[in-house]
Amino acid sequence: MTTIETKSEARRAGRGARNVGLAAVRGLALALISLPGAVLCFSLPLVSVALIPVGIGIVTTPWVLTGVRMFADWRRLLAAQWGGVRIQRAYRPLPEGANPWARTFGMLRDPATWRDFLWLPVDMTAGFVTALLAFCLPLYPLEGFVIAAGLWRVWSDTYWYGFVPVSDQTTALYAAALGAVLLVAAYWLTPRLLDAHFRLTGAVLGSHQGELAERVRVLTETRRDAVDTSAAELRRIERDLHDGAQARLVAMGMDLGTIEVLLEKDPAKARELLAQARRSSADALTELRELVRGIHPPVLAERGLGDAVRALALRLPVTTEVDVDLRGRAQAPVEAAAYFAVSEILTNAVKHSGADRIWIDAHHADGQLRVSVTDNGKGGAVSAAGSGLAGVERRLGTFDGVLAVSSPAGGPTMVTMEIPCALS
Repeated sequence: MTTIETKSEARRAGRGARNVGLAAVRGLALALISLPGAVLCFSLPLVSVALIPVGIGIVTTPWVLTGVRMFADWRRLLAAQWGGVRIQRAYRPLPEGANPWARTFGMLRDPATWRDFLWLPVDMTAGFVTALLAFCLPLYPLEGFVIAAGLWRVWSDTYWYGFVPVSDQTTALYAAALGAVLLVAAYWLTPRLLDAHFRLTGAVLGSHQGELAERVRVLTETRRDAVDTSAAELRRIERDLHDGAQARLVAMGMDLGTIEVLLEKDPAKARELLAQARRSSADALTELRELVRGIHPPVLAERGLGDAVRALALRLPVTTEVDVDLRGRAQAPVEAAAYFAVSEILTNAVKHSGADRIWIDAHHADGQLRVSVTDNGKGGAVSAAGSGLAGVERRLGTFDGVLAVSSPAGGPTMVTMEIPCALS
């Protein structure tokens, strides 16, 4: 092993020892906080609530419950700073200027208050034990080493260290060996015990209302994006019909009117206009087909997502490999969203990546439709606002889908989409 590797191992060992020592100190602090604080915060509200019928509790209960909330908030702060566990705070706001009666029963009707009451007994028992063990585990092995150093001579009778009876120097060395084993176990267990303490606090004290609020916010945004996208799509269809097929049909109607006049006067000119009208009708039909394909491709409706993606790949000017494993079909809106997302990603790859090879993989597993598009281009693709990928992300968000982009400079670029769905 080189000198650099030796120093690196020493630094890692030093950091590990410091982490264990820090976890032990924090465990002691939490143990000193948990038991008396939880007992006090649990007993005072019980006494105060019991005094409500005689009127005293109406005045004292809001102050006592405010103190309980302050203690819980402090523990939330410690969980975030010491354990990286963020615990949502979801107390209901009280009306401004509420009288003591309204404040008392408003706080007692709050579900978060009862979560606090449920957490306090857990904190004074299991929480106290996990915190105290995090402190004691690194210290207990030291006792074995001190015994082996000669402390065993202080006791006239046999002294038990763990399951080792210490009565002479040999058994004292056995105690030191047990202490070494326990020290290795403490090195691994102490940070995990502290983590278990914070996770237990989060599991009992935490609220899922914050997650639900975030979920509502995301759904509101995706619904708004879906409405905006639908309105924009309708305007595009109207514009394409007005400027394309409708204009050609109007021109064809005018040509047919002219032909009626020229049939007897100038048959040659009438035949020329007939040929022009036939071309106009063919062009209008082509435009209508393209428009329908843009709304919902016939191959997608008839053959499903796999064949529709293969048809997209055949039209690309880049060598494309397609691997599809879909044992059934998703709902039509999901297939359409996935199809147009793949189409947009492929268009971006052809226009901007400079790739000469593209791979498409589509499969369904664990209730998720997963489609990934990979190219060997220059990379640098981002899902920023205003980009085509941002539009794809909004389209997928309507169906609770997600988009992940991996595109380091120099490539390759992999764009992966997931949409939760079931196959028929």
